[in-house]
Amino acid sequence: MSSLDQPGDLDILAGLGGVPARLADAISSMPLVDHHVHGCFTGTVTRSEFEQAINEGSPDPIPDFMTQFDSQLGFAIRRWCAPLLGLAPHATADEYWAARSKLAPVELNRLLLRKAGVEHWIIDTGFSSSDISTPAEMSEDSGAGSSEILRLEPLAETVAGTTESGSSFAADFREALRQAAPAVVGFKTIAAYRCGFDIDWSDPGDPLLAEAVARWKQDTRGALRIQDPVIISFIVHAAAEYRLPIQFHVGLGDRDMDLHRSNPMLLLGLLRQPALHGTPVMLLHCYPYHREAGYLAQAFNNVYFDVGLSLNYVGARSTGIVAESLELAPFAKQLYSSDAFGLPELHVLGSVLWRRSMAQTLGRWVRQEDWSEADAIRVAQMIASGNARRVYALDDGPSGG
Repeated sequence: MSSLDQPGDLDILAGLGGVPARLADAISSMPLVDHHVHGCFTGTVTRSEFEQAINEGSPDPIPDFMTQFDSQLGFAIRRWCAPLLGLAPHATADEYWAARSKLAPVELNRLLLRKAGVEHWIIDTGFSSSDISTPAEMSEDSGAGSSEILRLEPLAETVAGTTESGSSFAADFREALRQAAPAVVGFKTIAAYRCGFDIDWSDPGDPLLAEAVARWKQDTRGALRIQDPVIISFIVHAAAEYRLPIQFHVGLGDRDMDLHRSNPMLLLGLLRQPALHGTPVMLLHCYPYHREAGYLAQAFNNVYFDVGLSLNYVGARSTGIVAESLELAPFAKQLYSSDAFGLPELHVLGSVLWRRSMAQTLGRWVRQEDWSEADAIRVAQMIASGNARRVYALDDGPSGG
């Protein structure tokens, strides 16, 4: 049973009239596999740091004339997280901050993570620091299982820092992948940030790769950072040989990324290559390109997607995104994620907003007699956990669908 379903917890479907009873009970309590997530802050954060952490697009300090609490995400925190801290729903930002500040980080993490109803976290550890909880700490704090995702770009940068020459990089990277692969359930690329998707996705071959690596190392002063499309394409092809899922950041992100170059339709040149056909391609986040992602999930047997991250940031409008994500893509190709990072509020809100959105969307279709209630429950279970368990070959729980 999900921790969200225990007496005294939130009524997470409050205000949603007309959701059929069995569907409401099922969606409120079904366990989730969060297939793309990060750890929580282990140290105390200031209010300014907190507000910065609920602003996805800008790395700049929050201007003096505003508070980030005045946003869809800020309102969602005050509505759904405030009661978990003993406050009334919609407590003021100052009241929320005062209550939050009374808890040590580990107390806060354990309190909120256990309200998410997540039974397994698939954790991206590639964007982390010493003040972010490890997968083991996430499991201890939440009581849930965990697995790891390996970021390809940082691994390649580490290899490039020690490889003797451009010509030896390919073999050295493949060896690093071979050593790392047994400990992870998949890989991730942040090509959207580094070069965009509008590149030549052909496997470049060793001579062209060696030239690109040598040029990259020669031209770089300071820390190595991959931006060359030739190298990006190579590391994706090398990872695809393992037939483990490869996650692609798509759409919504901070302003370092050129958003229009992260449209997943630009991946057609990669997806059409036979070398990728046996490798699950996981399109993450996808907003505002979630409809394009849905098309690709229908068009290619190995493409999957989620609308994680965006649900937290659009708050009360999350139902619209979830409904659109269910338009075209096969239901066996959709997964749940939160992409929560740092603040445990984001881990629980991802769950609450997804459950509300699914209940409202599927409930409407059941009421209209377009769907049966049994089918609605079955599809919700597939997206909640079953699809992720199948794709990532998780074995610590039921298939869920």
